[in-house]
Amino acid sequence: MNTKNLVALALLVSSTSFGQTLKEAIQKTDNERFADADTDFRKLIAAEPANGCYQFYFGENFYERGELDSAKVHWTQALKVDQAAPLSYVGAGKTLWINGDAAGAKTQFAKATSMTKNKNAEVLRAIAETYITSETKNLDEAITLLELAIKLDPRNEDGHLLMGDALYLKTPTDGSPAIKSYNKVLEINPKSPRGIVRTAKLYQRAKNFELADQKYKEAQAIDPTYAPAYRENAELYMMFKQSEKAIANWKKYLELNNSTEARFRYATAMFVGKQYCDAITEFENVEKAGLTNFYLERMKAYSLIECTTLADGPTKGIELLNHYFTIVPSDKILYTDYKYKGTAYSKLGQDSLAILELEKASALDSKVAVDLAPEIAKLYMKAKKYDKAIEYYTLKEKSIALTPGEYLDLGKAYFVGPKNYALADSAFAKLNAVSSTYAAGFFWRARSTYQLDNNKTYAAKPYYEKVVELVKVEDRASNSYKAIFVEAAKYLGDYYVTSPAKDPVKAKEYWTMVNTVDPTDKQAKDYLGIK
Repeated sequence: MNTKNLVALALLVSSTSFGQTLKEAIQKTDNERFADADTDFRKLIAAEPANGCYQFYFGENFYERGELDSAKVHWTQALKVDQAAPLSYVGAGKTLWINGDAAGAKTQFAKATSMTKNKNAEVLRAIAETYITSETKNLDEAITLLELAIKLDPRNEDGHLLMGDALYLKTPTDGSPAIKSYNKVLEINPKSPRGIVRTAKLYQRAKNFELADQKYKEAQAIDPTYAPAYRENAELYMMFKQSEKAIANWKKYLELNNSTEARFRYATAMFVGKQYCDAITEFENVEKAGLTNFYLERMKAYSLIECTTLADGPTKGIELLNHYFTIVPSDKILYTDYKYKGTAYSKLGQDSLAILELEKASALDSKVAVDLAPEIAKLYMKAKKYDKAIEYYTLKEKSIALTPGEYLDLGKAYFVGPKNYALADSAFAKLNAVSSTYAAGFFWRARSTYQLDNNKTYAAKPYYEKVVELVKVEDRASNSYKAIFVEAAKYLGDYYVTSPAKDPVKAKEYWTMVNTVDPTDKQAKDYLGIK
């Protein structure tokens, strides 16, 4: 929440003892210890049900954890039970502002400021915070209110924190105005964990890992109960792909805020950190606690498909995605939803269904279509639908060069499918140019050249020679190279027997290579006179 004057709050309540308890409850909200704050607020309201300040801040506790409906209930209740408290009108205005009724909200805010004659800094900060943290923002008005609040209460941390937040949102590409406000907080209180974490976040946004990490750890050392320091530190580690450290910080955060919402964020962090199998368990725990939404179902389905230790993961992932598609709004569907479903079908060997889903993903975005083209093409190659494979490889090649493996597949598709040897040769030539040590590329170039020339001019010879050159002696008999090496050596052996460049010595050299790699080869044995 980060906007509450913990010193001045005693002036807003009727009892000093309850005021102290209210400060503690608000601090727990600031520390994102929402469940503990709930307990405190319920005790306060049970003791003084007509106190609008308690209802307002209880609403803030729900607001900070994203439960808007519950927050609105308490803000509305504040005005019902206490029309004498300015914060009751702030709560009513905040409800209207979030609901999209700007005019109605400003009327309620005006009542709050009129009651206090614009002399209550806490009321000004609460209104400003609405303009800063709501989805619909009014940063200029927030800054104006905060300037007045700071004049009234210059040593209050919250005014400077909010001012820094507003200034950063106003100029997100320039953090210097915001850092000045956050530094004011640290001038007032050098050990303010909120001020330190705010500066850390600016370093994080600037991708200065070392300084951000240092500041988060400083805040944790000053106040080990300040949960946001662990949450933000976890986010930092996720940004820099240090998932183990991120999850360690999330676990510390959960010790302070073990709410369903916090566990959902933890599960999400595990998902982002690619700890899919563990993420599944966390998502299931969150579901048992009663939280479910299409975001959860999406990540859980993806995790089931990614988890390598679950034999039935792809099947369960497909089942969950089928349900997911019945609840997700159409404008929230991502191409990855279809892509993951296609991946799951592919893992199950159901390639035709995999292709259908991947093509749905491609239809959502032209850039995605290019990215997915090789994956779809490979499935069509596997299904021996060469024309479709050519279509998708060509789609990618129009935007970006193919990889060596993709050029190889494209050439083979032309060679085996429509038997367009000229286009096959063109693809293999491109492959040779980008990968001059790839023996298979020269092998297929030799084959396509042979078909184009019908061996009239022995144009395939230099490419078969390249195969023999590239395949190491120790690899010639291996499963990966035996077939292409034998074909190349046999071609060259025959060349020196039948071509105008007859050379018995070279012919014997190549046929001996064939016999060494494959002693059962009849042509080699016949040429060498081996029985």
